[in-house]
Amino acid sequence: MSISATAEGRSALGSKDRVKTAVAAAFGTSVENYDFIAYGTASALYFGTVFFPESDRLVGTLLSFATLAVGFVMRPLGGAIGGYFADKLGRKPVLVAAMTVMGAATFLIGALPTYEQVGVLAPILLVAIRMVQGLAFGAEWGGAITMAYEHAPWHRRGMFAAIPQSGNPLGIALASGVFAWSDTLHGSWQWRVPFLLSAVLVVVALIVRSRLSESPEFQEAQAGGTTEKNPLRATLAADWQGILRVIALRVVESFAYYSTATYLLSYVTERNPELRPVALAAITAASILAIAVTFLAGALTDRIGRRPIYITACTAAVLFAFPMYLLTNSAQPVLVVTVFIVGIGLIHASLTGTQGSLLTEQFRTATRTSGASLGYQIAAAIGGFAPLLAAALVGAFGWPGAALLYLGAAVIGLVGILATKETWGRAQRERVRGLVAEERRTVNTTKALRTDPTAPSPSK
Repeated sequence: MSISATAEGRSALGSKDRVKTAVAAAFGTSVENYDFIAYGTASALYFGTVFFPESDRLVGTLLSFATLAVGFVMRPLGGAIGGYFADKLGRKPVLVAAMTVMGAATFLIGALPTYEQVGVLAPILLVAIRMVQGLAFGAEWGGAITMAYEHAPWHRRGMFAAIPQSGNPLGIALASGVFAWSDTLHGSWQWRVPFLLSAVLVVVALIVRSRLSESPEFQEAQAGGTTEKNPLRATLAADWQGILRVIALRVVESFAYYSTATYLLSYVTERNPELRPVALAAITAASILAIAVTFLAGALTDRIGRRPIYITACTAAVLFAFPMYLLTNSAQPVLVVTVFIVGIGLIHASLTGTQGSLLTEQFRTATRTSGASLGYQIAAAIGGFAPLLAAALVGAFGWPGAALLYLGAAVIGLVGILATKETWGRAQRERVRGLVAEERRTVNTTKALRTDPTAPSPSK
């Protein structure tokens, strides 16, 4: 029996728009990450003096990272709103709306007056716009991942869900590269230009996303009347355990990135200002490497399952917590670059590459975006405080405080994945591969009959 006759009624080979959808989701995700990460980089390098100049150095850094964290606090609300409408109305409208709001907010940050120009109004406006950024970014992830996942061939969903995840390091690389270039400019243009340039990326991304087709799984659920009237309430009532698993799995990845790319960048440049270009270039190089590693990690999960990759990455994070600061404290450019390469390009990328499928598979179609988004963004809100907490702990205990913070997040992730069942085990892989092979035979036979009517049909 071909897959078309199964209960799902969908092709095991995925939709005809599977590649276009995954690439478009990745492009949009890269722009969203460019916008959001640009703020983190600017917080580490500029905002402490631009918006909080009357504070001393440590307090200015803490206040700057506090405004960074505000955006993360808003992300669960954005995830809840975006997930609700994506599960109720469709994935595509949420993606377009989130992109529009994020682009407008990012452009406005680049046009903000400074504290020197308008006084306390400057940080107030900064925080308000950052809150809008957080809402938009929170609504983005779930829709992008579920679109790619639900359009994908069943036996390659890990790889296809990793494609939008690859947009994360691509956006990071773009932001880091632009900041490395803008560092050569003069005055406020050093931090304004990266935000203003995002307008071009947003327009292109909106054009691409507007041409996507809706998720076939959502359309089937909608046609069959199996969507939820209130997806968020249904998720909280029936899938709360899945949300808790996603939070635990996501915390390690969020801390792994923001403890490295945001706090460690500030840590390095404050102690060794001459290493700023090296650190920015290292983050850019690590992010470029992460694009490939994210994709490869997702593809590998289709072959061996989701858990082995995640367990390995969490274990590596546990072992890396103290060496990352010991190597950085040497102030040797090669060792500093190595830390960013390992932390972002290998550990973080392996986690993100696995998350696309692993987190999505914790939920059914009707509540998939709501559940995955809410858990993902709650963990992101926690992780957004990583730079602030690391700075406070270093101020109190020195660099071991930041290392222990990273270690704690890694342990939470390791415990989380050990407590999570495999969502793509050997038996399921073999069953789906059989369905895929059967459908391919049917498709090939149908093509042969069109060219040669005497060819045997599948039933003969």
